[in-house]
Amino acid sequence: MPSIDIRIELSAEACLAHYEGRVGQVLAHSLDGRRVVFPAEALRRVVTRDGVHGTYRLFFSGAGRFQSIVRLG
Repeated sequence: MPSIDIRIELSAEACLAHYEGRVGQVLAHSLDGRRVVFPAEALRRVVTRDGVHGTYRLFFSGAGRFQSIVRLG
């Protein structure tokens, strides 16, 4: 399964917009500089009271569809 590592720094307020569905997708940059777009609903799995902060690994299907997200470190 293909994967890509990204850094996310989102405040609790920014996460709320994603959580409420006002924002459908997240745009991030991978650690190697690629642009990555994935569904905002993925953040529900990793959001904390302070937002989303840290390095994460995104897993995609062979067709390029988002599958899962895991916090690294």
